Amino acid sequence: MRDVEVPPLMRKAFAELVGSALLAATVVGSGIAAQRLSPDDVGLQLLENALVTGAVLVALILALGPVSAAFNPVVTLAERFFGAITTAAAAVLVAAQVVGCCLGVVVANLMFDLDPVVVSTRDRSTGGLWLGEVVATFGLVVVVFGVVRSGRPAHVAFAVGGYITAAYWFTSSTSFANPAITVGRTLSDTFAGIAPGSVPVFVLMQLLGGALAVGAVLVLYPRASQLAEDLTHLESV
Repeated sequence: MRDVEVPPLMRKAFAELVGSALLAATVVGSGIAAQRLSPDDVGLQLLENALVTGAVLVALILALGPVSAAFNPVVTLAERFFGAITTAAAAVLVAAQVVGCCLGVVVANLMFDLDPVVVSTRDRSTGGLWLGEVVATFGLVVVVFGVVRSGRPAHVAFAVGGYITAAYWFTSSTSFANPAITVGRTLSDTFAGIAPGSVPVFVLMQLLGGALAVGAVLVLYPRASQLAEDLTHLESV
């Protein structure tokens, strides 16, 4: 059978689209299932949602990591800052992540016999939640780039899955930590939803957390050029 030649950027964008869609479908779908299976216990709902999300992150990063597995505009922008990708590539990948997350949420709604798009009414606009997003995103970016730079890129999937599972619980916001999935979650008025009016500040706090994390990574691992090389090598793991 003949090999199919696909331009590298198209492959990366497709990996980000598929991975983001499956991640968003998991976050929203497991939230809906948790509400239905454990209707009287919000803590159990959160536990179910967190464990399933952490597990799927491990699987998706292992499966798609050799191509591209950021699934998160903040991570992609950090990669651009460190010189691992170009500005044009970053723009394409971020677009794929946002579209993928929106598609994944629509699919989750349909799987559970809901309308494909139901705009969320769940307001998330308090100072504590905003701080939670700064902390959640800061930790995620430090984990991703810290593990890569420490010479253990094969462990990124498990580190990210474990961190997100924990961050669902120790952050007040339940760790969205991702602008693309934040936008996607406006399309489902369920356990994991967020009202559109809450999105701008959430995204701003995520970007702030990511910027602080980049600064922390530079302090911890000052050789940015070496980090870019490590990130490039990650795709061959």
